[in-house]
Amino acid sequence: MEIINRRIAVRGIVIHDNKILLVRLKHTKVVPEWVRLSWCLPGGGLWDDEAITDGLIREMIEETGVRPVIGNLLYINQFNSNDKNHIEFFFHVKNSEDYLNPDISKSSHGLEELEEIDFKDLKSTPILPEFLTQEDVIRHIEKNEPTKIFTTI
Repeated sequence: MEIINRRIAVRGIVIHDNKILLVRLKHTKVVPEWVRLSWCLPGGGLWDDEAITDGLIREMIEETGVRPVIGNLLYINQFNSNDKNHIEFFFHVKNSEDYLNPDISKSSHGLEELEEIDFKDLKSTPILPEFLTQEDVIRHIEKNEPTKIFTTI
């Protein structure tokens, strides 16, 4: 398969009381139905010439209305889909209490893009990308483990 272009995305990992902040996206032209049925991490694609941490701040504010305090880079995921090479950077977001009751009506994109936002159990919730359900994300953060890289290309 020939790759036409590359998409770089950033995702925030927010943990509170051993649960992870997840979103369910609304079905749109760019979000297929099968994605809408799963939960994923808040975040999204970078703009051209945008730094990855600036992109994460922008995306988190757009979706949740809350400015993240960015911690360590936890994971990098690279995969091919729809003639596109995707690279995703997953950062720990340290200010979890600020995300307990986000008012997405005050965000710029939350009502437009999100079906739901909630803290969920990582092991019993269908989540994309799937590698996160196999990871001990909480231990990874607590033990300050090095960044892990997942590649399926």
